[in-house]
Amino acid sequence: MNMEEFIKNIEAEFDDLKPGVLKADSNFRESFEWNSINALILIAMVKTEYDVTLSADDLIKSKSVKDIYSLIVNRQS
Repeated sequence: MNMEEFIKNIEAEFDDLKPGVLKADSNFRESFEWNSINALILIAMVKTEYDVTLSADDLIKSKSVKDIYSLIVNRQS
């Protein structure tokens, strides 16, 4: 997995997120409408695609796409 692939996977999950808008340093909560349903969608996508479990607390502590990506990479190791 690389950052570009991860961003494309996120963009594919959210209809209101235009491809190419999201960047590694983007605050994912400000990039599209962020709510509890979208949090669950992101958690499910990460579990399905990367076999990594994220908690709500992980999302609360993360600010950028890069933060989420780093959690996934660290937990895969």
